Amino acid sequence: MERAASGTSVTGRREPASGPDGTGRREPASRPGGTGRREPASRPDGTGRRPDRPDRRPSAGRPPTTTRAEIEQVAFGLFDQQGFDATTVDDIAAAAGIGRRTFFRYFASKNDVVWGEFDRDLARMAERFTGYGVAQPLGDVLRDAVVAYNALDPAEVPRHRRRMALILHVPALQAHSTLRYAAWRQVVADYVGSRLGCAPDALAPRLAGHTALAAAVAAYEQWLADEAAGADELADLLDATLRAVADGLNALR
Repeated sequence: MERAASGTSVTGRREPASGPDGTGRREPASRPGGTGRREPASRPDGTGRRPDRPDRRPSAGRPPTTTRAEIEQVAFGLFDQQGFDATTVDDIAAAAGIGRRTFFRYFASKNDVVWGEFDRDLARMAERFTGYGVAQPLGDVLRDAVVAYNALDPAEVPRHRRRMALILHVPALQAHSTLRYAAWRQVVADYVGSRLGCAPDALAPRLAGHTALAAAVAAYEQWLADEAAGADELADLLDATLRAVADGLNALR
């Protein structure tokens, strides 16, 4: 049989030129890393980044530049100007210079703005209950705890008056307030139940929660009625209303 020309197979197809590894594939030119990829030039710190240049990787997100207190202050200003019902979350966000998403990182709803740091303060009241001795009369403990829970810095009186006027007098907030009041009463009932050795949903703890809340609300309504009343007057009113029901609370069994 006549021999095929060099570079051509006996089938008539031209074979690729033999590569260095004998497979017919030509390997890419050797790179410094031995992987076929060009390795970055070595940097003085051994990380591949120039130490004299900042790391330009994007951050996880823009850090918040607004506080709860600042948003609350803006919101209360709008509530004063146009009313609670007429003010929207968009209004508050725009006035605060933030987006809706940022607003909802701080507050679950417009209603929650009015209640401020309620959850934090309620947790503090629950913690305060753990510091009372079992020998202290129950009514005296509740009076002391509630007065302490509502203690005010004189500088906060104007804002707190606006807050409580909204909570007690705006119909649109009443359903939301019911949930907050229930959480407040539960903290009282939990403590009273632990003192009496019964479940928090037993009659006596329930009664204590409702009685203490009613006394506090009565004190606040009287306080709001006197525009000149300050922090000391609020404390005196709370003390008076809780003292009025202390004997009944002390009699709980």
